[in-house]
Amino acid sequence: MWSLETLGRVRLSKYFYMRDFLYSEIGNFHQRQNIPDTPDLAIERGRAFCETLLDPLEETFGRIAVRSGFRSADLNRFGNENKLNCARNDYPLECHIWDLPDTPVAGASLVIPWFADQYDEGRDWRDLAWWLYDHLPFADAWFFPKLCAFNLSWRPVSQRRIDSYIAPKGTLIRGGEDPPETAAERAGRYANFPPFRGITYP
Repeated sequence: MWSLETLGRVRLSKYFYMRDFLYSEIGNFHQRQNIPDTPDLAIERGRAFCETLLDPLEETFGRIAVRSGFRSADLNRFGNENKLNCARNDYPLECHIWDLPDTPVAGASLVIPWFADQYDEGRDWRDLAWWLYDHLPFADAWFFPKLCAFNLSWRPVSQRRIDSYIAPKGTLIRGGEDPPETAAERAGRYANFPPFRGITYP
């Protein structure tokens, strides 16, 4: 039997614990719990998400801020029905519900402070988008105007689709498509990024 304290202490990867993903502003304000219906499944998928995608981000860019992590199906449904910026539970790109039995996905809304500072000074969000595309086996990424936050998701198939609400809005690339920019053009966009996994901790 899981307790909430025990669940929060589960280590998902080198840098992340389950507790990092359980906080919900919607849940706190509206006094609704945010607890997995199937903790073991949420942990399994959360571990794949963190080890595959978040740990490399943390090692490369330093601290990664989680703006919105796991959402229970009940909480996400409430957020959608009340227009609180939550997608439908059955929306194909919904990534916050980690424990739907037939939907193998785990994701979160993230901010990379290192890049957010440059974005505030006018840097193109696509510089980061193409870095993600060229370095990480993600499934979906969706960018937002505030802080250049983005949803990033893990799925068993890494289709690497990128969409954005930042101009130019829409789909930057769909899974299986050829990129509209060459490898050299993409690399030129992020030439001054830290080396991949380039941060060494004592």
